[in-house]
Order: sequence, then C-alpha cells, then structure tokens
Amino acid sequence: MIEYGPDGEVVAEAVTVPSEPPASEPARTETAAFFDVDNTVLQGASIFHLARGLWKRDFFTTRDIAAMLWKQASFALLGENLEHVAQIREQALGFIAGHTVEEIGRIGREIYDEVLVDKIWPGTRALAQAHLDAGHDVWLVTATPVEVATVIADRLGLTGALGTVAESVDGVYTGRLVGEFLHGPAKAVAIEALASERGYDLAGCSAYSDSANDIPMLSMVGDPCAVNPDAKLRHHAKAHGWRVRDFRNGRKAAKVGIPAAGATALAGALAAAASRRRSSR
Repeated sequence: MIEYGPDGEVVAEAVTVPSEPPASEPARTETAAFFDVDNTVLQGASIFHLARGLWKRDFFTTRDIAAMLWKQASFALLGENLEHVAQIREQALGFIAGHTVEEIGRIGREIYDEVLVDKIWPGTRALAQAHLDAGHDVWLVTATPVEVATVIADRLGLTGALGTVAESVDGVYTGRLVGEFLHGPAKAVAIEALASERGYDLAGCSAYSDSANDIPMLSMVGDPCAVNPDAKLRHHAKAHGWRVRDFRNGRKAAKVGIPAAGATALAGALAAAASRRRSSR
C-alpha cells in the first residue's frame, strides 16, 4: 500500500512480503530394489563375521568360534545351510543377552569398518548404486540382525534395512527374538508390507539373492536377479528367464579348493586364538 502526503508526494510504501512456501516432502518413488545380504552383498555369512568380532571382544570362547568357523567354511563351499545359520544366530543371541543395544550397535559399526567393508562384493555394490543413481530406493532384506543390516545399509548409502529383531527391554537384550527370523517366505511378507507402506509398485521393482530359499522374494517383483546363485537357484533362474550375475572368480575351481582353504583358515584362526590367550595370560 502507498501513502501520499498533502502535496501528493509518496510518504511511505508498504511492501507485502509473500510467506515462504511450505517445505516440500522428500520425493517418493514407486520403484525399489531389495537385496539379500549373505553371499549376495557380502562374502560369507554376516552373522559369522559379527560372532567373530564378538569373540575378539571376549564375548565367548575359542571353542565356540571354532565351531562357527567350520560352519562358515561349509557355507562358502555348499551355500546356505539353514541349520548351521540358525545355530550361529541362536548362539549369537545368547552371547548378547544382558548387553545393551547401544553397545552392540557400536560394536557392529566397528566390525563393519574392521572386516565387513572388505567383504562387500564390488559387483553387487555397483548394482545397488545403479538403482540409487536411477532414483530408486534400495533396501537390504535379510535374516541378519537388523542392527548389523542397518550399519551395512548406512555405510553403503542405501535407503534402509529389514532384518531379524532381537528383543530388548529398557535397552538391554534379553536373548530372545521379536517374532521369527526374517528368512525365506518371511522376506516376501515383509517386502509386501513395506511396499504397501511406501507405495512401491512391485511389478516395477527388482530383487537380488544368492539362495533358492529366497525364491518367494524374487518371484514377487518384476525384475528378479540371481547373484552368486546356489545350484538350485541357478537352475530356477535359467528356467524362468531371470537375470544371473556371478561375481565369484573361478567359481568352479574355487569350489574344489575351498575344503583345504577352509581347513587352513580354521587352523590359522585357532593358532591365533591360542597365541592371543597365552599372551593375555
């Protein structure tokens, strides 16, 4: 509004300042990619790497880690063994009982920086980055404890992670689970719920896994991809025209050599453990 004096001169001019537009919400996408972790994003079983890190911090004994090393060698040779993986997870739950969520989260970040960062498959990371570059959301969906899965997702710059949830009361782990392991068909259920919440069109989404146990998850998206697949998943993928990506060097030759390598790793780890215990005494 303009005010005029008695001689018609402009005395004052009021300027109306428009209010700031409301802050816009982050852009949402209807497209997402879902990645399994063990042997898909990460070489080997993530729970084993966590267990080994806890062992180095005196959460449990050399005998415990020796049994886990043997199961890890079997995992590398034959693929996912549900009984072995479940046993390691149950042991890990027992070992963290009584410890705080904050402590295990901190240790998880340390273990990623010490070990896991060098276990990420570069080829799978490139696949995830391609989705991010295209504006897609990228989620890890894994039976791995959600604390570890979230650390991996954060370090890789992904959208988030769905994982197995350990029960805690007042910030302290009880040694029990909330629900069941996020495995097999349970992953498909979790993705369906996430898609409903986020508005994803699953027909336009992608999923990646190494294991035939994840066929339900792979089957629910329009773009399934078998990564470093076990024999059953490789056969299923070829029969259904799915993409296959194998980032293992000399896959067949490696399978022949893994038993010796696994035994060597086991012996080396035990020797190192014995040396560490003697030194500590």
